[in-house]
Amino acid sequence: MTDRRGVVAKRAEDLPPGVPYVRGWNRARRSAGTLADQLVLLGLDSDFPGLVADVNVFGDGLVQLGNVRPEAAELLAKLITAGLEVKLRGTTAETPSPTRREAPAA
Repeated sequence: MTDRRGVVAKRAEDLPPGVPYVRGWNRARRSAGTLADQLVLLGLDSDFPGLVADVNVFGDGLVQLGNVRPEAAELLAKLITAGLEVKLRGTTAETPSPTRREAPAA
């Protein structure tokens, strides 16, 4: 399985030498841990029992959510969307509004 950028490739089950698998897996482990911590805070950890770090044949870290119920996937999507909306509102609130130029007096 490969996405359009070639990131999500076949899992690395036979490890060829010279590929930085540990680096990719370690990054995925940290990211999976961060997500797991947030899911625990939200009380959703039991909805994602298959959450694990993995690595593909190119050494890219992957975070697998595992099999999840449709309701859990929908809730995760809503939480991500809500977070992005809050972030966007915070960005627009911090941006000063352009000042209006006054026309010179005639």
